[in-house]
Amino acid sequence: MMVSLSSDFNLIATTTRGLESEASSELWMLLRELGDENPSVGHAHVRGLILAKTSLDPLEAVRLLKEELRRNPQDFRYLLRVIPVEVIVPTELDSIAKAAHQLASRIGMEETFRITVEKRRTELSSREAIEAVASGIKRRVDLENPDWVVLIEIVGRYTGISVVRPDSILNVQKMKAESPVNS
Repeated sequence: MMVSLSSDFNLIATTTRGLESEASSELWMLLRELGDENPSVGHAHVRGLILAKTSLDPLEAVRLLKEELRRNPQDFRYLLRVIPVEVIVPTELDSIAKAAHQLASRIGMEETFRITVEKRRTELSSREAIEAVASGIKRRVDLENPDWVVLIEIVGRYTGISVVRPDSILNVQKMKAESPVNS
């Protein structure tokens, strides 16, 4: 079912601009194949961006999509990336920082992290967001090879936040390139 989503999503997908409808259908069908009987997939009102709400845990959904890509790479024609979203907050520095700090509590004392900000349709600066979030995470930063990534996905008035391992994002092109059998 295609819907227009605003603040109720737990996956963000990217596609080539102009192919949002095709990528939305592709993601909807893939989520159904993975066991979600009624996923909602819709346009984000940002070119190349799709928002989805799945009944599956978003981290598990991305893991399952990766497995599906390994088995059936031909089923991934329009999707470029799929990103899990754990929490949605209003696009306000305090809300973003508070949610990120709560999620970041799972980062071990000896582990490292990096903050990645992707902004769409906002005046908020990446630097402001990074500083607000980093100030409350008392762990070592490693920009090249972190144990964890704090994802700040700003889409207009709403921001999706996740604290995930670096391999928790599906990058279709990268996985297809790394595949031993390029289909």
